[in-house]
Amino acid sequence: MVPTKIFFTKGVGRHKDQLTAFELALRDAGVSACNLVNVSSIFPAGCRRVTKEEGLKLLTPGQITFAVMARQTTNEPNRLIASSIGVALPADPGHHGYLSEHHPFGETDEKAGDYAEDLAATMLATLLGLDFNSDTSWDEREQQYKASGKIIKTFNITQSAQGDKNGLWTTVVALAILLP
Repeated sequence: MVPTKIFFTKGVGRHKDQLTAFELALRDAGVSACNLVNVSSIFPAGCRRVTKEEGLKLLTPGQITFAVMARQTTNEPNRLIASSIGVALPADPGHHGYLSEHHPFGETDEKAGDYAEDLAATMLATLLGLDFNSDTSWDEREQQYKASGKIIKTFNITQSAQGDKNGLWTTVVALAILLP
């Protein structure tokens, strides 16, 4: 099966039980009624991005659903956690792109999102044979990648949260949901 549609979603959950916090994060993301199967990081060639609302309408409770998922959890009060999916798409629509997962501690939405986006773009750039200096900043490399004409678009979806002040489990998820 090669997915033809993809959508992105994110969520956060808090609960005294770690598993329930994860379930609540999936509920917040809208995908808790699916049997999620984690897959690796390929954005299929020809796959069309749809809105979260459109994608959710295509799901059936109990459905086996393929997802690239970033997940982080803590029960440490006030600890900053994040989950991010980075995306890099090639200019050639007949070529696959990349998705990356990043799930750090202590990073803001912006920092985690930029890192995930950089991961995906770097994987695509190396596949496409682009020369780049890994010591330059993401902003510089992003401009270089796009100026090459081979990478057309990068973006990310990121969810962060601070650990519950009373020590409840806090879970964040970011997901790319792949649909037939």
